[in-house]
Amino acid sequence: MDLKQLEYFVRVAELGSFTRAAQALNIAQPALSRQVRLLEVELRQNLLVRNGRGATPTQAGLLLLEHGLGILHQVERAREELGRVRTGLTGRVALGLPPSVARVLTVPLTRAFRAKMPEAQLSISEGLSSAMQENLQNGRLDIAVLYNPSPMPGIEHTPLVQEELLLVQPRPPGLQEDPPPPAIGLQEVAALHLVIPTRPNAIRMHVESEMAAIGCRPLIALEIDGVSAILDLVADGAGYAILPRNAVMRSVRPSAFSVRPLKQPALHIQLTTAISAQRPSTLTQQATLALLTEMAVQWLSPP
Repeated sequence: MDLKQLEYFVRVAELGSFTRAAQALNIAQPALSRQVRLLEVELRQNLLVRNGRGATPTQAGLLLLEHGLGILHQVERAREELGRVRTGLTGRVALGLPPSVARVLTVPLTRAFRAKMPEAQLSISEGLSSAMQENLQNGRLDIAVLYNPSPMPGIEHTPLVQEELLLVQPRPPGLQEDPPPPAIGLQEVAALHLVIPTRPNAIRMHVESEMAAIGCRPLIALEIDGVSAILDLVADGAGYAILPRNAVMRSVRPSAFSVRPLKQPALHIQLTTAISAQRPSTLTQQATLALLTEMAVQWLSPP
C-alpha cells in the first residue's frame, strides 16, 4: 500500500470532497482522483461514493480511514523521532487564534517558538471560534485558542485563562485617567450604541447572553468583524465597544481610548485551548501547546 495514496484518500474522506482535498494537498484534482482509484483497485474495494455534492466513505472506506489515520500518524511520529535524533523537534504546527489574541501573542509566541524549536515551522491563522473548531476537525489546524467554545464531538478543550471584558470609549483630549473612569453597570451599557462583531462571534454571543439574563439587549449601532476596524470606529466616535483589555492595550493607538470595567455583572470570557481528540498529537505539537499555555498565562492573564 502506497503511503501517498493512503494520505490522499484520508484527506478526501476527511474533507468530503476531491476538490477541497486537491486544494489542501496542492495537487491537481485529476491526479488526486487517479491515485485514489489506484488504491481502490489494489484493495479491490470501493472506498468512496462519488456524487455531485462530494465524496462519502463506504463501509470499507470508513474502516480504512480509521486505520489510515493511525498509520499516517505513526509515520509522522517516526519521522519526528528521527528528526529529534538529528536536530531536535521538527515538523509543522498549524495554530489558530482569535484576532484579539493574535494581536497580543503572535510576536512573543513566534519568537519563543523559534528559540525552542528552530527546526520546526509554526503557521498562525486568525478566525472565529466556530470556524476554527471545524478546521480542527478536518485537520487544517492542529491547535486552536477559542473563546467560550461549545462542546463539539472529537474536540478536546482545556481552560487557558479568563479575560475581563471592558467598555471601550474614545478618550477626550487631555483626559489623563487619574483616577481611572468608574465601573459602569451592564444595564447602562445596554443603552449605549455599540460597535460589535457579527454573530457567531464569541464575545458578541456572550454579551447578548449576559444582557438577556438581566432583562435587556444591546443597542447595536454597527456590526463589524475585526478588532482594528472596531477600534477605528470607536476612535472616530461611531459608538462604544466591549473588548478584552489586551485588545485595546495592543492596538496601534491605545492612548486614543478609555476603558471602563463592567459591573452588575462584571463580564469575563473563558479562553481555552482545543485539539482534535481523533488525531494523537505529535511531540512538536505537544511542545507547542505547552509553550502556548506558558505564553498565554504570561501575556493574557489579568494585571
